[in-house]
Amino acid sequence: MRRHLFILIMLFLVFGVATSSMVSAKEGDKKAIVIANFGTTYPEALKAITAIYHQVKKEFPETEVKLAFTSNIIRNIWQKRRKDREFLSRYPNIPNEILNIKGPLATISLLQDRGYKTIIVQPTHIYAGEEYMDLCSYVAALNSIMTIKKRYRPFKRIAIGRPLLGKWGTEHDYHEDISAVVEALKGDVMKAKKMRSALVYMGHGNEYFSTGAYIEFQKEMRKRYPKVPVFVGTVEGFPSLEDVIRGLVHMNIKKALLKPFMIVAGDHARNDMAGDDKESWKSVLESRGISVITDIKGLGEEPGIVRIIIKHIKDAAKDNDIEL
Repeated sequence: MRRHLFILIMLFLVFGVATSSMVSAKEGDKKAIVIANFGTTYPEALKAITAIYHQVKKEFPETEVKLAFTSNIIRNIWQKRRKDREFLSRYPNIPNEILNIKGPLATISLLQDRGYKTIIVQPTHIYAGEEYMDLCSYVAALNSIMTIKKRYRPFKRIAIGRPLLGKWGTEHDYHEDISAVVEALKGDVMKAKKMRSALVYMGHGNEYFSTGAYIEFQKEMRKRYPKVPVFVGTVEGFPSLEDVIRGLVHMNIKKALLKPFMIVAGDHARNDMAGDDKESWKSVLESRGISVITDIKGLGEEPGIVRIIIKHIKDAAKDNDIEL
């Protein structure tokens, strides 16, 4: 009897140690994905962000998925709204993920505090411009943290995915990313064709990095869909609205479908692009005798675009030996 009891005790201890080791190993290898968006203050435009968020969660059900906004101004506005009863009563369906939104650094820090040491940061930025480069700097800085004892390092690995139109380098050909986006936006071309109009995209751009990715995107769109004139302009940098107008006038185009080339159809799309102000893109084009139809829909609402973002997450995981 004592012998049987001894064996049972030993089995219990062995099983307990093994289980504890398995749990510890699992907890020590917790992985997460941070979707880094510029953000938006427009509740109506959030569906692009939440569409990406929910689809990523569905694609990686065993992995923690978090949202982050890179814009300090937009985060501050949401932090104030969290305490604004009038706003909350008007928009009762705002997700908690948005009301409690944080920046990438704070989001990563909170994940690390919960034991997540392997993290993929996936931006929803259009191309490798200012915001993407800043995000890369954050990730590089966190990866550089060293401790005397290796086990106390806060992170095993933080990887960053590439933006929608790809980025420089030999690892992934950015032309293939541009081609994938061109294919995903076939519906826009078909809509413009049905309306017998040109297709004009308004991108954000920036003043510090080359915006050549927009020109290459425009070139590929025209090559793939030669029967529909496609133009791309930016709010900041090149090509500008003036460049778009020059092309439209040169081709004697009298009708245009105007859409934002941004993940979210927020302030720029609703005011700078489609607003009634005389300086909006819509008003300026109309002043040149061009009939304008606006389509205020962010790229994040397109299933094909979301699939590209998910592919970039998978590529980042594969490139960094991360199993999701």
